[in-house]
Amino acid sequence: MLANPFLRVDNRFMDMNIFDYMRQNNMEKESPLAARLRPRSLEEVVGQQHIIGKDKLLYRAIKADKLSSIIFYGPPGTGKTTLAKVIAASTSSEFMQINATTSGKKDMEEVVEKAKNNQGMYGKKTILFIDEIHRFNKGQQDYLLPFVEDGTIILIGATTENPYFEVNGALISRSIIFELKPLSIEDIKSLIQRALTDTERGLGSFRAEIEEDALDFLAEYSGGDARHALNAIELGVLTTERSEDEKIHITLEVAKECIQKRSLKYDKTGDNHYDTISAFIKSMRGSDPDAALYYLARMLKAGEDIIFIARRIMICAAEDVGMADPQALVVATNASLAIERIGMPEAQIILAEAATYVATAPKSNRSYMGVVYAMEEVEKSGSLPIPTHLQDAHYKGAAKLGHGDGYKYAHDYPNDYVEQQYLPYELNGKEFYQPSGNGYEVKIKDHMKFLKDNVEKKEKP
Repeated sequence: MLANPFLRVDNRFMDMNIFDYMRQNNMEKESPLAARLRPRSLEEVVGQQHIIGKDKLLYRAIKADKLSSIIFYGPPGTGKTTLAKVIAASTSSEFMQINATTSGKKDMEEVVEKAKNNQGMYGKKTILFIDEIHRFNKGQQDYLLPFVEDGTIILIGATTENPYFEVNGALISRSIIFELKPLSIEDIKSLIQRALTDTERGLGSFRAEIEEDALDFLAEYSGGDARHALNAIELGVLTTERSEDEKIHITLEVAKECIQKRSLKYDKTGDNHYDTISAFIKSMRGSDPDAALYYLARMLKAGEDIIFIARRIMICAAEDVGMADPQALVVATNASLAIERIGMPEAQIILAEAATYVATAPKSNRSYMGVVYAMEEVEKSGSLPIPTHLQDAHYKGAAKLGHGDGYKYAHDYPNDYVEQQYLPYELNGKEFYQPSGNGYEVKIKDHMKFLKDNVEKKEKP
């Protein structure tokens, strides 16, 4: 399907390849489609209505030209640079831009010097947009701090990484964080249709049409990344032959050829790592095995450490399943041991079994909460005296101290149970573990009630 196109130039069809066409029309200097279609005003921006809707703070601040320092955070292709460009077009302040991957301290010094001149000589503010701000090291970020603090510059930072991990806390505290979300499927569809119909900056002059299933595929497969989708449709239009109706038809087959394999947004030391493992644990806790397996697959695809995954399953088994199904911890622990012996790819089968077992098991956090309450009590009351009859009586001289005196051996009593003081006397009547009404804890609750209802205080003859 991909071939040299018949391109319409000056109302004539000319059989030429892309490079001849580009040379003839001086298109070597043209920006990629995604750059040409970049919105020039807030009204042209697609998506991100949670931060640029007409009633939102950012919208009002841009319209009023009253920006304070801000940081845009979100995945690639969601509009961080776009919003910065919109601000540049709408502000009366001096707008300057640097990229943290190619700029150093000298570049920042030049910006600061110019900002001081703007402020001192003309009373004009300076907005500095730093793309990929997380690439600056601590020293470089620290250099900006006093100038952000005294208003010499208004900082706009853009980052694909969680700023709370990658940007100095002092800069964060002086900035407003705006998180941009991946564009919705409908947003991506809207952008693709705009690209195909816009004759000024888009591909409208090519008379291209996209089939519905191809549009759905590109919108879904782009993963919320506008740039990814626009690059694909541009490639499709520029490399597809015209049909007999003199139009370029973007079919599903063409769409599949033109879009790159979707890359997983996952950084094993960043917020994607923490977000995914959080979703995995919460899915198991929430008794959703399908979601648990989905997040497990995402982690495995991204190359997450299987030992790390196994540890989280064990913790979930103890914390969230607990005594509602004591076998959950057994399954999780054995899975952890098994994957160390087997490794990938077969380890994914074992992890899947453990995850689905924990996800579908009855849930109770009463053991976990019990130790939390007990820790709080120890913090509050300190090391209270242990009842003398529970103290160790096995060493020489213990009897003279009365240690162990009066201790009742539970197995000498009916049902192997006898009432006596186990907690320190100051905590008499305290309950730290209260079984739930789920799973095996129903039996535990019934058993404990049975023991107390049938207690025998006298020793067997």
